[in-house]
Amino acid sequence: MRRRPLLVFTVLWVIGSSAACLYDGWGLALIAAGLILILLAVCHWAGAGRLFTLCMLFSLCVSGTYWEWHDGANVSDFESFLSGESSTDTVPVTAFGVITSPIEVDGDRADFNVVLHEADLTLAKPPAPQKQANPDNGTMLKTDDIVRVQVKLLDKRELERVNRWQRGDRIQLKGELQKPGEARNFDGFDYAQYLRTQKIHWMIKVKGSEQAGVTPPDSWNLSHILRWTDAVRHKLGGKLDELYGGIHAGYMKGLVIGNRDDLDPDTFMEFSRLGLTHILAISGMHVAVVVGCLLFICNTLRMTRETSLTVVMWLIPVYVLLTGASPSIVRAGIMGMIGLYAARRRLLKDGLHILSVAVLAMLLWNPYFLVNVSFQLSFIVTAGLMIFVPKLMPLLTFLPRWLAGTIGVTVVAQLISFPLTIYYFNQVSLISVFANMLLVPVISLVVLPLGMVSLLMGWVWMRGAGWLAAVTEWLNQMTFRIVEWMNGSSVFMTLWPSPSIAWILCYFVLLYALLSILKKSSENREGERSGSDDTVPLEGRIPLDRRGSSSRATGMFPLVDRWAGALRWRGFLRASDYIERYATRSAIVLLSGALGLLLYGGYQSPSMHGAGLVQFLDVGQGDSILVTTPEGKHILIDGGGTVNFRKEKDTWKERKSPYEVGAKVVVPLLKKRGVHQLEAVIMSHGDQDHIGGFQAVLQEISVKSVVFNGTLTDSASFRKLMLTAVQQRIPIYEAGVDREVWKLDSHTQIQFLAPIFPESGEIIKPLPLIKEQNHASLVFVLQMNGSRFLFTGDTDQAAEHNILLHLEERSSQDDFVSRSAAAENRIDVMKVAHHGSKTSTSALWLNAWKPKAAVISAGVNNIYGHPHPDVVGRLERSSMLIYQTNLHGEIQMRIKDGHIETRTKLP
Repeated sequence: MRRRPLLVFTVLWVIGSSAACLYDGWGLALIAAGLILILLAVCHWAGAGRLFTLCMLFSLCVSGTYWEWHDGANVSDFESFLSGESSTDTVPVTAFGVITSPIEVDGDRADFNVVLHEADLTLAKPPAPQKQANPDNGTMLKTDDIVRVQVKLLDKRELERVNRWQRGDRIQLKGELQKPGEARNFDGFDYAQYLRTQKIHWMIKVKGSEQAGVTPPDSWNLSHILRWTDAVRHKLGGKLDELYGGIHAGYMKGLVIGNRDDLDPDTFMEFSRLGLTHILAISGMHVAVVVGCLLFICNTLRMTRETSLTVVMWLIPVYVLLTGASPSIVRAGIMGMIGLYAARRRLLKDGLHILSVAVLAMLLWNPYFLVNVSFQLSFIVTAGLMIFVPKLMPLLTFLPRWLAGTIGVTVVAQLISFPLTIYYFNQVSLISVFANMLLVPVISLVVLPLGMVSLLMGWVWMRGAGWLAAVTEWLNQMTFRIVEWMNGSSVFMTLWPSPSIAWILCYFVLLYALLSILKKSSENREGERSGSDDTVPLEGRIPLDRRGSSSRATGMFPLVDRWAGALRWRGFLRASDYIERYATRSAIVLLSGALGLLLYGGYQSPSMHGAGLVQFLDVGQGDSILVTTPEGKHILIDGGGTVNFRKEKDTWKERKSPYEVGAKVVVPLLKKRGVHQLEAVIMSHGDQDHIGGFQAVLQEISVKSVVFNGTLTDSASFRKLMLTAVQQRIPIYEAGVDREVWKLDSHTQIQFLAPIFPESGEIIKPLPLIKEQNHASLVFVLQMNGSRFLFTGDTDQAAEHNILLHLEERSSQDDFVSRSAAAENRIDVMKVAHHGSKTSTSALWLNAWKPKAAVISAGVNNIYGHPHPDVVGRLERSSMLIYQTNLHGEIQMRIKDGHIETRTKLP
């Protein structure tokens, strides 16, 4: 500990900052007191001096204080001005400022950041007397807030204008000021919190580029450096577009200059499943290649060693800027510069000390780097390679050195990144190690240098650069085929719920202890084999008369050695010999077992302890309900969906990666909640806002069966979904009123009430094609742990009337959903049909079921006006609890012993 004081100082700085980030108030005070006591105890046990202990206490306490101060200062000037406005309101604003980020143009939208100088707000309420107000309730505010600007392009011709905007330009905006969207589902992505870590609290949405007046800066300032780097990155990207075609251009942009804007989404997804996306994140690998190439050039130019190191050291910041200056490349750049400086001065080059300097520098500059995923992965994996690779290498001595090095680095990188990978992305491929071992050397040592050389050569000899590009494209094509082949089967993909921080810490402790013991054991065995013939000093030998009672110390466990020595001293020779002989093996077995149990427990879905759970996900204007039974089975009722009304002439408005609720909301939530397999997906009917998200679900999650309403619809998404189910050999079942009760487990069953075919003597063919699907929606009762839920899809009032008539006809023989059961108020929760549309949920329907609570799934500010005021009024007059996803976000209901506990994401 005392040999690396800077490392200990940095670790305590990270711990103090993390505690301040995770806790506040009395919780933070208790955690801080506990950490201080632990630190004092460890320093006393290790015999650390007073000065060392004080320095470490300083790091722990000051880091937490610094975080609290920095976070407390992260407030917006708009808060006090808009204190009387509703958080969902938009405020008209005319703002003046400077563009501070590259312009990201995607389809019909341009996004960028602006540092404001002035903002003229038009408030719904008159400004307070102390504020200086303009006429018409306008309030001019002097501010230095950073805002996120979204410009909606109305015409294709606006693209040319927007592409001329640059970082550093002055801009005048006329638009609407509003809060960023917050997380509306438990465990969902919180965009508002993400922007807050970038010190952005508000967004300005502008309709049309004509509402944004942009002028270049009057004089030179530091922003011109960033303008220059943006321009150079754009030119480099253009040159790569000339050299490479199709998906290769976007791939090489990501690999060489860190620009992933044009990377094919399907390619990125394929790489992500195998844990290969780190290749496309500019990091230490890229810096190492660049440094190696630059040193080779300097040596070719016959520069001295000191001159070469100095030149390369000062060129690293240029490379960092040209590649986007992400946290991973900044870390690698800082470490590279420190390492080169140390090499130039012939100083001690301790990698962990260099890493510590980089961590401290970045956290002092911006403490919010601590919650950046790229920052966490970059530093933890780098530190893990420095610490764990030396412990693993003695176990690989039977392999050739070059192969052992490759395997050691790859295995350690995967082991170290594993906890963070499942925490953030919830999936790991079992063949990720083999994929990295096979492809990373080829990409980093061949493809990346070829890409860099072809890019540089393209400015002087285009034909030669084209030859290199052709070779690179062939290698890329082989890489894509291998990646696609490895992703061909979902057998190797494992899904993990997000673990706790305690679980992650236990994982690292057990892994470190296990590898340490394995390393020491291997070294001891190697020493015994190699030392048997060596000549040793006589004073190192044990006298012959004492060998019988000598101790075979383990050399790894001082406490065990002392215990064994004490037993021997008291004459328990056999017990002492047994402990010394089997201590190492026992420790390896115990640690391996503990690590295995930890992984097994982390893989399992969270236990419900006999309760059931119904989760009404907030998917915007659509339906998606996840049901978890008391025995741990999962059913997904509808999958939400994104409705696209875009015409063919507006194809230019398409985004590179369009928002799709299944891939962006439903699937990530299923993974985070440990859903390894869905017992069934139930399609209430074929409308896009109910089935659109199922496509991503079937591609990412194992599904045992698909249940639908027995009708077909002529939509591309429905056909694609059914084709996917057939290709994956997923059984497809038709549900309807004549089906038997579906028993999911001993506590859960489903009875379908609709659709009812035929109606009024009509003849219905098998699998009829029905364009208007609402009337044919599946309606069913879910009974679980003594509580009953009624799910209605988008059924209309005519279908509701038919269901009640049908129940009346069979009330004498069917007790499950008889009219008497409805009259006894046995429906606890009703999912209101069609998002609260006036075409559903009649007074007769409500009177028949008498639900205690109603749930409406509707989008915020949706264009349909759902839920309709008449429906809400009927629900209120029925004296029931009303939950709406557009108001409350996700709604979760936990059911046990007939009692329902409800919680909502938003208050």
